[in-house]
Amino acid sequence: MRFDELNENNYLLFAIKYYDNPQSTTKEDFFDDMKKFKYVKRLLKRYKKTGDLQIHLIINHVITLFNIFNDATIPLLFLKLEEELWPVLKSFLMFLNRIPEYPRTALQEIPFDKYCLEQLNQLQ
Repeated sequence: MRFDELNENNYLLFAIKYYDNPQSTTKEDFFDDMKKFKYVKRLLKRYKKTGDLQIHLIINHVITLFNIFNDATIPLLFLKLEEELWPVLKSFLMFLNRIPEYPRTALQEIPFDKYCLEQLNQLQ
């Protein structure tokens, strides 16, 4: 199946196509893993609303998503998150060195969240 445009109608098929979790044996396991997208969204929304940035928890969820969905994680995250959260997400992707350099993508046009990136750089 070709995915010319990822949207709410086909994202589950896209996620299934790239899903790679050897420990998963049931459909429920897959949907539990899909909930990690909601967890990331909730944590980023909390940061935007209250300023409470749970860096370690967000990093853990994002790394887990990359371990399960590999490079399909990026389009899935950007589909599931509101545009106002994209700069924060981009900051985490930059910190984890997960932004593809070639070819040039629209992702590179998104600004990053300065405070978030400062906090992440303090971890190093």
